Amino acid sequence: MVTVAAAGKRRKGGADQYAALATEKDQTAAKLLLANRQRWGDKVWMRKKELGFWREYTWAEGYQRVKDFSLGLKSLGFQRGDLMAIIGDNDPHWFWAELAAQALGGAITGVFSSSGPNEVKYFLELTDAKFVVAEDQEQVDKVLQIKDQIPLVRKVIYWDPKGLKGYDEPLLAGFDAVSEMGVQYEKDHPGFFEEEIAKGKGNDMIMIIGTSGTTGYPKGGIFTNDSLFSSNHIFYALNPMDENDEWVSFILPGWMAEQGMGFLGSLARGVRMNFCESQDTVQENIREIGASVLLYQSRLWENLASSIQNRISESTLLKRWIYQVFMPVGYKVADAEFNGEKPAMVWRLLHPVARVMLFDPLKDKLGFSKLKYGFTTGALLGPDVFRMITAIGVDIRQLYGSSETGVSMHMRGDIKFDTVGRVQPETIVRIMDDNHILVRGHASAQGYYKNPEATEKAFAGGWFHTGDAGYLDQFGHIYYLDRLEYMSTLADGTRYAPQYIEARLKFSPYIKDAFVVGDQKHDFVAAVININYDNVGHWAEKKQIPYTTFADLSQKPQVVQLIGEEIKNLNSRLPNKQRIRKFLNMPKELDPDESELTRTMKLRRRFVEDRYKEFIGALYGDQETAAVEVPVIYRDGRQGVIKADIRVNPID
Repeated sequence: MVTVAAAGKRRKGGADQYAALATEKDQTAAKLLLANRQRWGDKVWMRKKELGFWREYTWAEGYQRVKDFSLGLKSLGFQRGDLMAIIGDNDPHWFWAELAAQALGGAITGVFSSSGPNEVKYFLELTDAKFVVAEDQEQVDKVLQIKDQIPLVRKVIYWDPKGLKGYDEPLLAGFDAVSEMGVQYEKDHPGFFEEEIAKGKGNDMIMIIGTSGTTGYPKGGIFTNDSLFSSNHIFYALNPMDENDEWVSFILPGWMAEQGMGFLGSLARGVRMNFCESQDTVQENIREIGASVLLYQSRLWENLASSIQNRISESTLLKRWIYQVFMPVGYKVADAEFNGEKPAMVWRLLHPVARVMLFDPLKDKLGFSKLKYGFTTGALLGPDVFRMITAIGVDIRQLYGSSETGVSMHMRGDIKFDTVGRVQPETIVRIMDDNHILVRGHASAQGYYKNPEATEKAFAGGWFHTGDAGYLDQFGHIYYLDRLEYMSTLADGTRYAPQYIEARLKFSPYIKDAFVVGDQKHDFVAAVININYDNVGHWAEKKQIPYTTFADLSQKPQVVQLIGEEIKNLNSRLPNKQRIRKFLNMPKELDPDESELTRTMKLRRRFVEDRYKEFIGALYGDQETAAVEVPVIYRDGRQGVIKADIRVNPID
């Protein structure tokens, strides 16, 4: 096995020194809020786009909102050690509620707004939540459906009252009404809020964060002030930010990435938090804000790359010519940077022209004109996408970790696009003989809530067992392969990583998702493809190919040929034994509501392979088509079945 410390050898061009990373003793988020109110009282802390206008909240106003709601919770019986669940999309109220609970010595857990009633019930039972803060009528209705099954819940508090006026339910209360109770509590107990904040300790539990759930139901990772702040200090020491920078909060608010990078970044560094009008206006709002730091899940970067390629293919002849001429210039400069070299003179001379003609207008269109850092996390981002985004002038950096701990990140002057970065400071990584990645560091969960068996297994010997497979180079860069349990071996002994191939498939603008199969019973790799319905649909319209539904479009001979060509392009860059020999197009999209993807949009591989075993059987059979019935859950909750004849397509 191999062991490496973060302070190990660096590649040429890497930073030689790191800022002091020590966390102040007994630092808490609530204490930082109090300090920031005094330091930046009149400065804008948060902005929310509402009805076409940006509503601003200063640090002083935000502090008062937190204080009033916190004291209102106290009036309702919230005690030190109690836990609150928050269900809703990104909004100032989400984070005010979080701070309000933590100021009283409580903890919170975030529940995805897309969760159904059963998932909500699971999280409330998992965490013993006594209070629920919900965004709106939709989220309130989910809780009310299961209210008889969650006896610990004392109050459900909503911040958007639209549609709830006629509800006659003692369990419910409005956010503003609770805050008014807090105003009265302050009159009766002056100074109580500040006294409670002062009691906060570094080892207080403040969050339970659900794991990704790729291998089963999520577990609840326990985080203290110390563990969260340790991760935050490491990140911002390597990626400096301050009160003049803008963060766009639109990724899952209860997820570690949003908590550590966005929310704690605002508290510890003064970064302004901005909230989009809706999930549909994210790109537009990012452009308005002029974000200086941005985190996209890998799927969003993949969608962005596909969108760029699709738009270029549908643009004018002149724009296509500009792209074809100047994009290679960006690639040459990016490749030199990855190799720690200076670009050749010809590329240095052409690059300013390429910026004016292509890259600057493209970044402006994407809202990236002021972007300092673009980060990617979640599933592995394919090198092709990484290279493309870098080529247009975005400083994109891969972050690697899990809900339980951070592990590595790309650092300025030390980026290798085919890795997930270098082991971060104050972290030690051990690679076992089977390529299992083990991690030890301060920025880790303290175990799993109410699950000592899982805690003992995952944190055995003081090391966090990630369940991931990878290897290290001599500079401490981690090459991520796949989940250890998903590493596959073909009948001839060829070992390969399905996710590695899948990430490259998704670089195609016509492929949205894929899962790759092939084990010791079979002698070749095959793939199940989810077409990108929008991009393939536009392509079909240009080709005057009629279609009716997703299922119909996916099986059109011309579409099958299109996807086949995309796979052939990938195969030319893969080792012979790892090349895809057969594929089929699914008649429906993979969907988190059907448990095929996690709420962070990662593939639940074992579930998907079991659910679509007919597809896999067809890929390794002799038939050219297979009649299948695919279960589907519609947006309104109805269940149905899609019947389709699926083509099995060999690759020459």
